[in-house]
Amino acid sequence: MQRRQSEPFDPEPDTLVIVKIISTGSELTKVSRKLSIEDSRPVVVMTMGALHEGHCSLIRKAATIGRPVLVSIFVNPTQFAPHEDFNDYPRDLARDCKVAEDSGADLLFTPDSDEIYPEGLKNATTTAQRLKLPDVATRPGLEDAIRPNFFSGVCLVVSRLLELTKPRHCLFGEKDYQQLLVLKDMIKDRSDRFGIIEVEGAPTIRAESGLALSSRNMHLSEEQKDHALGLRRSLEAASTCSTIEEAQVRMRQILVEHELDIDYAAIRDAETLTPPTQSNRPLRALVAARLGSVRLIDNCEITLAQSPPRADEEVAPPEE
Repeated sequence: MQRRQSEPFDPEPDTLVIVKIISTGSELTKVSRKLSIEDSRPVVVMTMGALHEGHCSLIRKAATIGRPVLVSIFVNPTQFAPHEDFNDYPRDLARDCKVAEDSGADLLFTPDSDEIYPEGLKNATTTAQRLKLPDVATRPGLEDAIRPNFFSGVCLVVSRLLELTKPRHCLFGEKDYQQLLVLKDMIKDRSDRFGIIEVEGAPTIRAESGLALSSRNMHLSEEQKDHALGLRRSLEAASTCSTIEEAQVRMRQILVEHELDIDYAAIRDAETLTPPTQSNRPLRALVAARLGSVRLIDNCEITLAQSPPRADEEVAPPEE
């Protein structure tokens, strides 16, 4: 199959786009060699497009590091299960190009599936399922339990993008907190393959209402956005509790009151995402719930005056 070539963005009238748009690894290599600084390894912000202020904050932070800023846009099929929203995931490349440029991007990498997975999607999916994943991708019982193939697909696509973009720094948002920890561990464990890469997390960006920004929010009606605020409110309620057990119960109560279908509501060790067993460890509150076909996640750092639970204690499963 002939791969598409990079094309200049066709801007709207009176809109000038200067950012370089690239769609192949070979072209990306050529452009990198022409950069006029000694170490041209970029700062990379990986996205699936549908850029919002959360992405923009990452790009702006990347621009302060003093290296070329490369933003990738690729909706990755290997991290979606057959019943999930790959086909419905919002896509607007023309808009994303302008948003990325306005936020400080120097290069925009927009590969197609053939560029990322030249072996074909079926073989790539098999490869993803065979990857050895960090413990934080398999042990917590959070995203790994609800979306069992998700981190395999994420680790595969990030590995391919790292090989193509060869970054010195990568920035990821804390909204996808378990994903951030997974990628930090994976990149550190494979430094012999990727080189030394600084991986940084950035705080979750929220709407004025408190709702964590997400590309999927555009699928929510105004009424549903009111219900979605239950995620943030459950985290706020947890922070007023004195024990982990009380906090987890209260989080679930708030989610149910907002008519959300709960995937999980848990307080975990902030570094391992396993149930806390020591009182002096940093904690993270994490929630995931659904509104119809839209799945939402949120999390925050939390401090409780509490005694550690038993090591074998489990978070109650969601009600049917």
